[in-house]
Amino acid sequence: MLERNEQMRLREAKVARARDRGEIAYPNDFKPTMTCAAAYTWFLAPDAHGVPVPERLRPFSPLESAPAIGGDAPDAKQVRLVAPRVRLAGRVMAVNVKGKVAFLRIKDRSAIEVVEQRVAENAIRERQGLPVRPTDATTFQLYLQHDEDPALFERVTASEDAVDIGDIVGAEGLLFRTRTGEPSLWLKRSSPDGTAALRILTKALRPLPEKWHGLTDKETRFRQRYVDLLSNDDVRLIFKRRSQIIRAVRDFFDEREFVEVETPMMHAIAGGAAARPFVTHHNAQNMPLYLRIAPELYLKRLVVGGIERVYEINRNFRNEGMDQRHNPEFTMLEFYEAYATYDDLMERVEQLIGFTCDRVLGTRRLTFGKHPDGTPRELSLEAPFRRISIREGLKTWGGLDDATIDSRAAMLAEARRRGLEVKETTGLGKLQQEVFEHAAEPHLFRPTFVTAFPAEVSPLSRRNDGDPTRVDRFELYIGGFEVTNAFSELNDPVDQFERFEAQVKERAAGDDEAMPMDVDYVRALEYGMPPTAGCGVGIDRLTMLLTDTESIREVILFPLMRPEV
Repeated sequence: MLERNEQMRLREAKVARARDRGEIAYPNDFKPTMTCAAAYTWFLAPDAHGVPVPERLRPFSPLESAPAIGGDAPDAKQVRLVAPRVRLAGRVMAVNVKGKVAFLRIKDRSAIEVVEQRVAENAIRERQGLPVRPTDATTFQLYLQHDEDPALFERVTASEDAVDIGDIVGAEGLLFRTRTGEPSLWLKRSSPDGTAALRILTKALRPLPEKWHGLTDKETRFRQRYVDLLSNDDVRLIFKRRSQIIRAVRDFFDEREFVEVETPMMHAIAGGAAARPFVTHHNAQNMPLYLRIAPELYLKRLVVGGIERVYEINRNFRNEGMDQRHNPEFTMLEFYEAYATYDDLMERVEQLIGFTCDRVLGTRRLTFGKHPDGTPRELSLEAPFRRISIREGLKTWGGLDDATIDSRAAMLAEARRRGLEVKETTGLGKLQQEVFEHAAEPHLFRPTFVTAFPAEVSPLSRRNDGDPTRVDRFELYIGGFEVTNAFSELNDPVDQFERFEAQVKERAAGDDEAMPMDVDYVRALEYGMPPTAGCGVGIDRLTMLLTDTESIREVILFPLMRPEV
């Protein structure tokens, strides 16, 4: 067991006493009938008894003998508000005892929806001319009276076995509103069989972080994400949004006749991207393997095989550094479409981002980051997006002229002047890309397609028909960083073989991110791949944008961390 403090020892003693009484310390026989959000919904919709919504917004008794609702006129409709009996389960987040009444607040998986229900209730209250209520609570209230069950009241609130913050409980009773108007569950047993209206299902041996401050240390939050999720409701919302984003992406492609596939995560050849791989070993075959850096070459093999619209939402692994926008393990969407060009994919990406915004946020106008004065920075994802070439960017934000851009010596000097790590042998195309990224990225906040990349840095892209030193490729920048990378695919097997050879030479010269030769991929191209365009979209970075989160570690549930000391 791990370290223990006094609070933990007291809680462990409660578990031991429960076992001494013959109780099952961690029971598994409680079945909730609804979530806390579903219970809240009952207060906002008419039921089969015809009780109108306004009556549910006012305090009422949960007793079946509650007076009928209706006017005194002979023809007035007399209806009775009959509270349903429900069972809820959740984690105890607060306990408040006032005399002979106890209030407990529990949270379950529907915590975010509870807030949505509170907001919806206030909209109804405003229409009815009733006072609004706080909307920030993610919990649901349990209500226990001493006189109804003195033994349970004592055990829950005052005994040495009292419920602790963090315990997971099961509760049974009747829905009602308190005198202050708070939707609540009045704890009542359904039968005199000895079953308590409130049971501890899981004793939390570790106390939750201090109530008013929660868990704020980033290192601890990322390392103990389970506590982060319990303590910070906005973190739960981020990952709910992430799930919705992935679902929207799948719906977008499924509706357009793309086929979702799964390709290998362990590769014999680390290809498909310029990146350093993680290396492992297959004992039975006695061969080295590489964790996937990109699924690209497998997906294009499938296009050769006749799956002309294909996509994969995949995990990639790159043995590189970590910062605000990079994690060694990340999620990528890659899709390929036969008989499309990179121009077509610009429109497709605009459609994808617009569709995802509409589905997840209900708007294409959002905020991302802050201005220097601390005010939110507005961002529009409405199409069409701006387009600019590498050369135009070097002129606009780098202050360079054509003569400098086309001179390897001049670009090498410019890169070094900017403090970039480049080698004496670095090619002109690589230098142009490095200087562009340094000079232009801070200015690419609004959605911008960057085009006309050098062929030297794009070994899998189709050459531009008008300028063979360039390729038909774009990267989409939003918020100051790259979100997508796409190009018209190179389907000339001879050209592809020569590009691989050039990459092999660069690798031999010390570039450990250059691609190795992949003879089987060239063989696939020799069977004929139709004209195709392909695109990769960073799911983590898209999630950052749609949740106004500036660190990639905030949108990955378990980012890579150094081992605890």
